[in-house]
Amino acid sequence: MEMMKGAFMRGLDNMIIKEIPKPTAHRGTVVVSLEYVGICGSDVHYFHNGRVGNYIVDTTQDYMLGHETAGTVTEVGEGVTNLKVGDRVCLEPGVTDGTCEFCKSGRYNLCPDVQFLATPPVPGCNEEFIEFPADYCFKLPDNVSTKEGALIEPLSVGFHAANQGDVQVGESVLILGAGTIGMTAMLSCKAHGAGQIIVADLIDSKLSMAKEMGADVVINSGKEDIFEAVKKATNGQGAEKVFETAGSAVTIAQTPFLVKRGGTITLVGISVKPEITFNFAQVMDKELTIKSVFRYRNIYPRAIAAVAKGAINVKPLVTHEFDFDHIQDAYMEALNNKTDALKVMIKIK
Repeated sequence: MEMMKGAFMRGLDNMIIKEIPKPTAHRGTVVVSLEYVGICGSDVHYFHNGRVGNYIVDTTQDYMLGHETAGTVTEVGEGVTNLKVGDRVCLEPGVTDGTCEFCKSGRYNLCPDVQFLATPPVPGCNEEFIEFPADYCFKLPDNVSTKEGALIEPLSVGFHAANQGDVQVGESVLILGAGTIGMTAMLSCKAHGAGQIIVADLIDSKLSMAKEMGADVVINSGKEDIFEAVKKATNGQGAEKVFETAGSAVTIAQTPFLVKRGGTITLVGISVKPEITFNFAQVMDKELTIKSVFRYRNIYPRAIAAVAKGAINVKPLVTHEFDFDHIQDAYMEALNNKTDALKVMIKIK
């Protein structure tokens, strides 16, 4: 049996690499030699806390993380016609049942039986090779690298957020949180034609990066009064579209006070605190619309095209890169360096 290397959580804050069987392709699947895997905030939560919301890692067993990935097809199974050996692809990590009402209506991200990489008990992709359904592997154009391909997954969250928020040309946008998802939401809103883009965060280095990547106004909400700063930037009206990407109970509660009358709030970040005090009197008084985001749907082809055409540049998102043998260091960097580490990437090969 041919073997390969895979990285696993063994308890909290501990990553080990061991030999596991290399997969082979079956009907409808391909084998992909993985080249890059990004570390998501959810990966860090599982690694350090052992859970994200109701999803809990069984720490008595080794568990594989990772779901943002891209590589090259090395084997094609029977019946696969859309891919061939040598194609470079990125993987959409949520495999749905295809038969429920949500799948049939196109809202497959709401499928109750989705098998999503690195969402317990489904293992992730911190490994050298993966067998995956061909329908969830998207071919990368020649001018899009596999490193960029591994960023299509987080970009798709921001892209879906911009769609949910129905961003229109020239609208004012406020993004709360300048992490990876905040940045991809910003890039997506900009690509959708947003006018003034305001980004708020607590970390100056991330705000500087947001400015470099296209934000018009940045606000350090730990040093400035965010309500006054947003009023000043929007002629006292508030932003037409507000995106909460930090998953903070504080910023979620702020959103009705920061949005313009008749505007839209889109909740993207997931709070660890399920119940949050929220001023619905403000929502009613302003006749606001509240939208939410759960992953994404029908986005990958458009996100890839946006990167290929230069409408969105994801390259600056990667601030740190580690080789596969140093995956423990990579996870510790993502866990501990909140100031400078935006997207930590693992180079598998």
